[in-house]
Amino acid sequence: MKRTITFAVLIVVCALAIYLYAHHNWNLLPVGTTIDRILVEKSARRLSIFQKANQIKSYRIALGRKPLGAKQEEGDMKTPEGIYKIDGRNPQSSFHLALHISYPSDEDEKRATARGVPPGFDIMIHGIQNGRGWIGAFHRWNDWTAGCIAVTDEEIEELWRVTPDGTTIEIRP
Repeated sequence: MKRTITFAVLIVVCALAIYLYAHHNWNLLPVGTTIDRILVEKSARRLSIFQKANQIKSYRIALGRKPLGAKQEEGDMKTPEGIYKIDGRNPQSSFHLALHISYPSDEDEKRATARGVPPGFDIMIHGIQNGRGWIGAFHRWNDWTAGCIAVTDEEIEELWRVTPDGTTIEIRP
């Protein structure tokens, strides 16, 4: 009997630890924080935010299903590379909050037009698909988006709060 209770307590403690790992936003930024730049390093699966040229926080991310190389056309499952702006936000997204990236740029449009293909659109930084937020940090085990940049729901809530429209975002290989 005693072993059964000990085992049950161990299971509960492990489940709680896993939940906290998957859903905790480490080093929460203070209220009133505003950033002026975002840097995405695709190869490192890292999104860093800056305030007055100082990096203030980094997040681990998931990318498009085919992360190598820059986005070339609609449906290629790649995350774009280049310098863009956060040009809008969608609180009613199919994913928990979404910050819209100004892809495609004029240069992206020209490249796609020269190839006779549409460049794609609706590239976002967003949380996890609505109804699947329980996955938490485990969503990062695979690149799973159609070209967007994904963080946990708790992290997109923080990014939503600290990122004004017009913020520069640089996406590097």
